[in-house]
Parts: sequence; C-alpha cells; structure tokens
Amino acid sequence: MHIRDIELRISPVNAGVVLIFSVFLVLSFVTGGNATVLFYGIPMLLALLLIPLALNYMSQTEYADLLPGYEKDAQKVRIRAINPNMLGKPVRVEGVVERISFRYLNRPQFLVGDRTGEISVKMFTTPSQDIKKGDVVDVLGQVMRRYIVTGDPVINCVSIRKRTAENPKK
Repeated sequence: MHIRDIELRISPVNAGVVLIFSVFLVLSFVTGGNATVLFYGIPMLLALLLIPLALNYMSQTEYADLLPGYEKDAQKVRIRAINPNMLGKPVRVEGVVERISFRYLNRPQFLVGDRTGEISVKMFTTPSQDIKKGDVVDVLGQVMRRYIVTGDPVINCVSIRKRTAENPKK
C-alpha cells in the first residue's frame, strides 16, 4: 500500500499474529455461536493490522524528512576509516551487502563491506527498496555505538539504496 511516496509494509511477524488471531476468532464464533465475539474481535484484528502500519508510516516519513540533511552533510568514507572519534557524524558508505538480519521484524540490520572492511548498518524502519544479499548499496547514516554506551561503531542508517547501472554515483 502506498501513501504519497511511502510504501507501507507490514512485517511477516505482524501478519502471522493477525492470521493466528483470525483463526481463533473464527473458531470461537463457530464453536460458541455468539456474535458479540465478532463485534469485539473484528475491531481488535483491525487494530492489530493498522497500528503497525501507522507506526511504519510515521517512521518512514521521519526518515524521509531527515534524508535531505544527511545527503547534504554526510561525508563519503571508507569503512576502515569509521572509528569512535566519528560518533554522531553523518557518513556516506558504499559497499556490498554481505548479510541481512531482522528483516522480518521491519528492523533490518545489514552487514555492509567494502575493500577496507565491514560494518553493521542498523535501520529502525523498512528500507524504501528491497535490499538483498550481494547488492551494491549506498548507505547514508550516522555513526553510533553498537550498544548505547559501549561497543564498536556502527551506522544508524537513514537511507540504503541499491546502485544500478543508470544510478552509479547517486
């Protein structure tokens, strides 16, 4: 589903929860025959579906609003150059996606590598494009620590886009 330029996506986990509770709702109505189960159950199913979609929309719009500032301020760096002294600085990294985690929670974490090293790229919303392992990507984000106070530097991603033949330098 699209609203303006934002594609809304529900995570497979949320879809599974809605499906499971739909089955429970139908079974309870069929076995009990009480229509009030449907009266209360259907709005609850809609809430289980619409609340994650609303949260996805809000986070997508927030990231879209942040993007112009990051495109303007981010400096292009090699992964090896990212260090704790860069915490809080916007960066642009180009690399290959080596691994993807937590995609099914709509909070993907990418392991992106270039010839100098690899870094974890965390995104707290669904990316605008479908990114797969092996894709060459441009990452815009801010350097932060893996764990709030400790850990190695990672990138809090605002945008991750595939590089294509017609879009090699964007």
